[in-house]
Amino acid sequence: MEHDITIERVSGETTAPPEPAPAETTSERHGARAMSAEAQALAAEIANALGETAPDPVGQIAHAVDRLGVERARVFFSQVQDIEAGGGRMLPDSSRRRTPGGLFFLLVRQNADVSRRDKVYIFPQFFQQKKPRAATGDNAVAAPASVVWTDDIYHALTQQLQQEPGRATTVKITVIGRPGAAIEQDQAVAVALTSEKVPTLPKGLPEPPAGTRYTVFVARKQWAKVAETLAADPEDAAIIEGYAALDPRVDGIAVYATSVTTKRLQAAKRAATP
Repeated sequence: MEHDITIERVSGETTAPPEPAPAETTSERHGARAMSAEAQALAAEIANALGETAPDPVGQIAHAVDRLGVERARVFFSQVQDIEAGGGRMLPDSSRRRTPGGLFFLLVRQNADVSRRDKVYIFPQFFQQKKPRAATGDNAVAAPASVVWTDDIYHALTQQLQQEPGRATTVKITVIGRPGAAIEQDQAVAVALTSEKVPTLPKGLPEPPAGTRYTVFVARKQWAKVAETLAADPEDAAIIEGYAALDPRVDGIAVYATSVTTKRLQAAKRAATP
């Protein structure tokens, strides 16, 4: 990061050596510097037009104008105005429209012409890193720092992936556990299970949420084959395979069972196999 340092010389026969420059402050280390009057005016104009009043987003808008320059910042601001005039842009989950300020930040983050260094300057929270574990031993190598997966990162990532999605040809889920109450509805039986324990995942993956609810729909005939076994053994667990779909009507994931058994029935089947 470049810093402009001006040293005033005092007239006289001798000139004392300049004092050492003071240590950089936290803001200076992150690239803060005096903005021109034009840049300050534009940053205030953009923040006001986008309805941003909180210190953090207002500061990020100022950083964007400072880093990108007045002309480029005006281009992004103009893009936001055009999108808003056309009805705005929804969040990836379609729950609501993006705020104008959020849209401005998204356009800057997703623009390939904005360098990573500029993005780190404008959005330092996106690039916060966990401290790696201390290495031990002569040949130990410290684990690389990992990115903190924020909500904004999820939204931005989903937005990009939805532009060119692939196609799943087969979807299969296996749910193992003790179902709660079974409710019969016509030719189907519905049971619910909640997963609280998150398994150990490969390094680098984001941490999934705990407390996922699964509502399982099983054909009545299939359920009849396992209901008695589950009732007879409190330690037994159902093994359900089927198709999974995110369904807001059940407040979680719906599973449509194609195969249902229990650990006890599975063990008995293996024991009977010669």
